[in-house]
This record gives sequence, structure tokens and C-alpha cells, in this order.
Amino acid sequence: MTAAALRHSPPTAAAGPPSRALLVGAVGPAPRSPASCSLFFSPREAFGWASLLRRRSGRRERRAAAVHPKMSRPPILSVALPSDTGRVLSIQSHTVQGYVGNKSAVFPLQLLGFDVDPINSVQFSNHTGYPTFRGQVLDGKQLWDLIEGLEENQLLHYTHLLTGYIGSVSFLDTVLKVVDKLRSVNPDLVYVCDPVLGDEGKLYVPQDLISVYQQKVVPVASMLTPNQFEVELLTGLRITSEQEGLTACNKLHSAGPRKVVITSALIESKLLLIGSHKKTEEQPPDQFKIEIPKIPAYFTGTGDLTTALLLGWSNKYPDNLETAAELAVSSLQALLKRTVEDYKRAGFDPSTSSLEIRLIQSQDDIRNPAVTCKAVKYVS
Repeated sequence: MTAAALRHSPPTAAAGPPSRALLVGAVGPAPRSPASCSLFFSPREAFGWASLLRRRSGRRERRAAAVHPKMSRPPILSVALPSDTGRVLSIQSHTVQGYVGNKSAVFPLQLLGFDVDPINSVQFSNHTGYPTFRGQVLDGKQLWDLIEGLEENQLLHYTHLLTGYIGSVSFLDTVLKVVDKLRSVNPDLVYVCDPVLGDEGKLYVPQDLISVYQQKVVPVASMLTPNQFEVELLTGLRITSEQEGLTACNKLHSAGPRKVVITSALIESKLLLIGSHKKTEEQPPDQFKIEIPKIPAYFTGTGDLTTALLLGWSNKYPDNLETAAELAVSSLQALLKRTVEDYKRAGFDPSTSSLEIRLIQSQDDIRNPAVTCKAVKYVS
């Protein structure tokens, strides 16, 4: 029986004797059999008992208030006392084991001083390069539920939005709603988008996501960080030379983002990062390249990490994308070298399989990287 039924149901014979009760305002004399005389009182008696109970209740409430005073709602310190860097909402994949997606991005951003709130677009046991994986995929409605929960508690003030792997059009459409919602709270929101579509000619996502990125996502992004294959998909341009890479950056600038970084491009046997920063509409963009030392191994999570580092360092150097890229690439190179060395120490040939990066062991290189990879500016 429900609590409501217990409150409103009359006692029955099967229920046994009623509990000690108080009838207030009874009309006429109540029967006072020996069995019931202790249970019913005259109106005057009832009034006296009721007054006594009210006084006792009042004393209990005052004692409770003294012990448990009503708490005022505390301020949200990440909003009331923001860090010098900012507050990031990061929507990416997540793995229980290993470092890809949010697992690869959140910790480095925290080391660089950001408050980071992650939303996991997928949650898998491990990355999909293993023989098997299990887990769950977040849909657009579930994402929006989380955003509404943050909004209801006035928690939606972010300085940055970071997005990575997104596996469906419906989820990506919801991300666009999130961008609008966050910018309605903070019009200066910086949206850093890693358009994870694929790599080395292989598509990771459904084909119809490409047009959504082209038509809707690129125009609202502040910084875009595609790899060579992804920038070709987004622009429709084939990139076989540095000049073609710069042309692709210019095409993306014309669609929206002020900052474009092609995070890896294999051109004439060289591995390059190509960066472009269009500071004003009137001036041509500042463009540069960084030659990346080749390491004979394949790693997971490096694209996610690179974008996080670019976000972090470009926030510190907002008008100097070259410096931000030098620091990001130098951090990454130190981490990858450590990863290879540790696999060798464990007796494993690092060239034979994809490797999990040594993120935690490389935190000093993330906080204070020695610049080993220098940018070279293109002359316009």
C-alpha cells in the first residue's frame, strides 16, 4: 500500500487496534467504552493536547535550525574566481583504458591551468584498434539533457568549447545547438574544433557528416585542426604541395575560422604542420610551417592531444599562433620519444603495433616544454 493510501484509508477490523490518535473538533459525545476511553478526548481536552504538541514541535524546529542553519547556495568558483586561462567544455570520445579523446585532452589542459568539464560522446572499454571493444554511445538527446542540467544550475559559462570525435549527424546537430547556447551566455566563446573524419585515406565516420562539417560546423569554429586527409575532405582540394596546403587554409578562412592548423601533412617525404592565422579581414593571414621529426611508430590519441595543446598554448599566445604551435609540437615530440623508449625498455618493438602514449609520465614536458621544433614563416 502506498504512503498516500496509508494516510487516507479508514482502519479495518483486520488492521488491528488503531494507533493512539487525536480527534480534534469531534461533534457530539464520543462513545467512551473501556477499550476506547483512552483514545478519544473532549474538544477542550483535544485543544489542550494540540497546543502542547504545537509548542513541542516549535521547540524541535528551533533546535534543528540552530544545529542545521539554512545553507545559502555557494558561488561557482570556476565562474566567480576564474583561472587566468579559462573554463573548457570538452565533448569527445572516452576510453576506460588508454589515452584517446577526452582521456588525451583533459589532463594536459588541466596541467596548463584550465578548468575542464568533459562530456563523453562515446565511452568504450578501450580504443577501436584493439581486437574487441565494448561500451556505450551518447546520442543527441542525452547530450542536450546534460546541457539543460548545467543550464538549470547556471553552470554554462565557458570560455572554450573543444570537440573531437563525433559519430552521427544527430549528435553533431546537437553540438551546433550547444555552440549557440554557450555563445548566448558568453559571446566571446572560443570554439576549437578537431573535425575527426579519418586519416590516410580512411574514413572513420559516416559520409554524410562531411557536408554537415562543411556547411554548419566550419562557419562557427574559431580554430580548426584537421589533418591532411580531413582538410582535403572539407575543402575538396587535393594537397600534394605546401602551396596547396596554404590555399586550403585560405579556403577555410573564407568560411569562418580565424585560425587553421593542418596538424600533419606528408608532403614531398616531409611531415609538416601548416598553420594559418587570419587576424583581420583586410590583411592576408600569417602562415607558417613546422617540420615534424618522423618517429618510426604509430600512436593513438596524438591528434586529440595536439588539438588540446594548441588550444592551451594559443590561449596564452592569442596573437602568436606560431609560438603556440612550436610549444604544442615540442611537447608532443618529447612525449612520443618517451613512449617509444618505454616500450623498448619493456622489451617490445614499437614499430610493430599502435602504441598507447605515455601521457602521465610526460607531464613536465606538457607544462614546460623545451622548444625543439621551430616555425618557419611563409612570405606572402
